[in-house]
Amino acid sequence: MPEILNVGSAETHIDRAALEAHLDTLIDTLVVGPGVKRLLLIPPDITRLNSRAGDITAYLWDRLHNSVHIDILPALGTHKPMTREECVKLFGPDVPFERVLVHDWRDGLETLGEIPASRMGELSEGRFAEPMQVAVNKLLIHGGYDRVFSIGQVVPHEVIGMANYTKNVMIGVGGQDTINKSHFLGAVCGMESIMGRTDSPVRSALNEAFDGFVRERCPVTFILTVIGQGPEGLAMRGLYAGDEAITFERAAKLSKEVNFDVLDRPVKRCVVYLDPEEFHSTWLGNKAIYRTRMAMADGGELIVIAPAVRMFGEDAEIDRLIRKYGYRGTPQTLDALKQNPELAGNLSAAAHLIHGSSEGRFNVTYCTGDGLAGDDVRGVGYDHRDVDDALKQYAPAALGEVAGWHTDTDGQEFFYIPNPALGLWAEASRL
Repeated sequence: MPEILNVGSAETHIDRAALEAHLDTLIDTLVVGPGVKRLLLIPPDITRLNSRAGDITAYLWDRLHNSVHIDILPALGTHKPMTREECVKLFGPDVPFERVLVHDWRDGLETLGEIPASRMGELSEGRFAEPMQVAVNKLLIHGGYDRVFSIGQVVPHEVIGMANYTKNVMIGVGGQDTINKSHFLGAVCGMESIMGRTDSPVRSALNEAFDGFVRERCPVTFILTVIGQGPEGLAMRGLYAGDEAITFERAAKLSKEVNFDVLDRPVKRCVVYLDPEEFHSTWLGNKAIYRTRMAMADGGELIVIAPAVRMFGEDAEIDRLIRKYGYRGTPQTLDALKQNPELAGNLSAAAHLIHGSSEGRFNVTYCTGDGLAGDDVRGVGYDHRDVDDALKQYAPAALGEVAGWHTDTDGQEFFYIPNPALGLWAEASRL
């Protein structure tokens, strides 16, 4: 199928009217024309609030629900299910909560095959050679849908290089073995060699899983957005739709242009704010570490202001593992894997522990409130500061909505990032 939508540039601003007009083209071409009767939407969850995928989902529902049966299956991956309030926040009040289905990454799956150990060994250059089972939510295979729309934002990502495309399916509504081993593959290959790159070992593994086992069984069309900063805040810079890799590649090219911030000097002190509506755990909030690590100076300090972070893992078992093993760096995590079957059986958690460590290169201070005690934060390997104290020194309202350099009251320079999910920051010599 040719590309249905290919709209975007660093200067483009797709407002609501333009977005709806483009979506009308998509609806006429892929839903009304072919006579689709059953449609599955796979948007992100509330943790991708700024993706505009919620608006796209809501518009598709509004236009089509009277003539087409629509189910909505958020790409939760390992995240906890959304509450009713979060669904209203993301999709608006008109999408019925009972039509928002819950993906269970441990059950409710259809196993389709595997990526063999030999191929995983090739992709990891010998670092990790175990077979990766390929499984997806059984609704994709047995739900009887005439069309599936996978909806999401392309943006630099720590595990796969650039988020979305096949990741939204293979991870977002995938099974635990796929999630565990793809994340661990990324960890052993090294985050700095992956972030912001269209091609990566993890991307290859997920593309091969999708192309080999899902594509012929499930009619998926990808709807991809690119979001960048505009003079009045966030703006949609790109909108792409199609079912082939070229759609993703075009979106990724634009995302690199608008979401990648190359700095002329390393950051000795970086302050990152985690919006309370998006970030409730370090599992999500550690984007503050992932997206800044290539910008941080050796011996620098990363201050993460996290007013709503109240847990480490989104899942009770992963939360327990993080509390037990902590963010201790790659050597200690790999040693723990050898000695502890419980961690070896949860490779996505092990990968997260590696990703969430600065490897001793810079210091991380998490600023939390009553939801996550200082002793708990220090127990996993971070320093701690009271969030109210940090907010007095670094007030988000005063610092604005655009990342950039500031000077503290003590005359010291710092770099401020209002939302780490929206980009990737790197000092030029680390590219």
